[in-house]
Amino acid sequence: MTITLALNIGFTTYTGTVTAASDWDQPGQRRQVRPALPGSYESLLHDVELPAFLLKFDRRNPFSQDLINEFRTPRLERAIGVIYRPETERLSHYFLASLSAQFDAVVHIDTTQAVEPLDLEEHWQVNEEPETYPFGI
Repeated sequence: MTITLALNIGFTTYTGTVTAASDWDQPGQRRQVRPALPGSYESLLHDVELPAFLLKFDRRNPFSQDLINEFRTPRLERAIGVIYRPETERLSHYFLASLSAQFDAVVHIDTTQAVEPLDLEEHWQVNEEPETYPFGI
């Protein structure tokens, strides 16, 4: 008998750095991640004040039901993938979601650190403007 198990695991972060391009067909660069928007799942998980943790939405465990219900409430969720555009972040990276309906588990890393390419190219290190969000320059 073969048992196949597949889980959908999400990853969230509050702030830090990521390696991502600014547009399709552009090279990946180290990008500064803005702090999550207030009221978002990332902000809620940041408020736990732990550097990293796992949330497991175990639907078979009756003790997990309160956690599942709490994270079923629709909130903003941020998606950062191969593209990250901090200048349009609210429009290009946030969407309304129900975390426990979307994932079986979520790994939250409060402050991420970009993956560095083995062959560092000149364009990877971007000298971005100092982070002044939400106040501007």
